[in-house]
Amino acid sequence: MKDRYAVVGNPVEHSRSPAIHAMFAEQTGQDIVYQRLLAPLDGFEPSLRAFAAGGAKGCNITVPFKFEAFGLAAVRTERAELAGAANTLRFDANGWAADNTDGAGLVNDLQHNAGRPLAGLKVLLVGAGGAGAGVLGSLIAAKPAQITIVNRSVDKAEALVASHAHLGVALSAATLPDAPAAQDVVINATSTSLAGAASPVDARVLKPGTLALDMMYGPKAQGFLDWAAAHGAEPRDGLGMLVEQAAEAFFFWRGVRPDTAPVLAALRASL
Repeated sequence: MKDRYAVVGNPVEHSRSPAIHAMFAEQTGQDIVYQRLLAPLDGFEPSLRAFAAGGAKGCNITVPFKFEAFGLAAVRTERAELAGAANTLRFDANGWAADNTDGAGLVNDLQHNAGRPLAGLKVLLVGAGGAGAGVLGSLIAAKPAQITIVNRSVDKAEALVASHAHLGVALSAATLPDAPAAQDVVINATSTSLAGAASPVDARVLKPGTLALDMMYGPKAQGFLDWAAAHGAEPRDGLGMLVEQAAEAFFFWRGVRPDTAPVLAALRASL
């Protein structure tokens, strides 16, 4: 019988995770089946416990359940602890284990797929919600010169600065209108692209050659990508991040690290 995994969320029908993990499994010879699991907004925990009780080995968690998933885990990785949220659970016999692979996925995509080592760079993180919190620790670990976190309400950005200040990279917080100019890397971790908006920050944050990444992918990211390109930046969507965070989750479950390049290329071609 194949080991069972799923992506759990609401909504979840749009998720590319089943296709990604099917390609990982074929490539690595792992005998798994991976499905989508729609959980009611008020019934995440019962849905998850029923899935685990049926013999499943683990799952990915997507919106809006990452904080709730973190609270259900008996063991948490350091990066999950830093984020206060989990996007990956492993159903171990002695208690569920939680990880957050979003930050590693983002940094791997930026540094390896986009060829932009972060060491010594000025990074602007736009958004201090769950998506921003989930990637900040991994961004810091890449040793940029500084990271500025901007958010509509500055108190959320300041809270992230305070919780990560001990990690040894210069951090600052500001409102969206006060975002600093001429950044090397700009990461949109807000949900503005869902509404088709171009960017939540002014174009002065860009300079020629800035790498501007939106965590969304497909048509939803197009407004941001067009905005970045129009101002001389290098636009990038979140598809590479999606594949790379999935590879981290696959390794967390199976102890095998898949090759992401052919999977990302296949997904790009399908879009």
